[in-house]
Amino acid sequence: MAKQLEITLVRSVIGRNKTQKQTVEALGLKKINQSVVREDTPSLRGAINKVSHLLAVKEL
Repeated sequence: MAKQLEITLVRSVIGRNKTQKQTVEALGLKKINQSVVREDTPSLRGAINKVSHLLAVKEL
C-alpha cells in the first residue's frame, strides 16, 4: 500500500498570487480547515512545497 498524505488548508488564499491559488485548488482545497487525503507522489510533493506556508500535512 502506498503512503498517503492528509493535507489541510490552515491559512487563507486571500491576497496570494494567482499561481498559489490555483495550486491550492488543484490539491482539492477550497475552504480553511478542509482536508483531503491523497497518494504520496513526487508531483504532489512539489505542489505542497509551493504552498507549504498555507498547509498542514500529515502522513497516514
